[in-house]
Amino acid sequence: MFAHRHLLGIQGLDRAAIETVLDLAETYVAMNRRAEKHSRVLAGLTQINMFFEASTRTQASFELAGKRLGANVMNMSVASSSVKKGETLIDTAMTLNAMHPDLLVVRHPASGAVNLLAEKVNCAVLNAGDGRHEHPTL
Repeated sequence: MFAHRHLLGIQGLDRAAIETVLDLAETYVAMNRRAEKHSRVLAGLTQINMFFEASTRTQASFELAGKRLGANVMNMSVASSSVKKGETLIDTAMTLNAMHPDLLVVRHPASGAVNLLAEKVNCAVLNAGDGRHEHPTL
């Protein structure tokens, strides 16, 4: 069992937690090879993807994963959000937090931004990349 509320980076995870994540990922790789690729693991949960920088592969991967696992997935479009009017990351997060999501998947260009956001919201936060700090492909 993964005992952490957030997944903000690999630092601070012990070997058992990393093995848990990898073992779970392996089961989903197997699921993706089947004709029926859907599960109800996240049924009834809401996932909001907040991508403050463009990322085709990462955003599409998180959206597809959430949907295949049964979550209600919302992609927040930064281009049409109040961020364009100067709303801060924290203000945006608090607005979304008021909607009671279960998971925020966040990609932001500033290192440490996702950790700051995780301190302010009441749901799980998954770091999808924050500057040069944590990045899925680095």
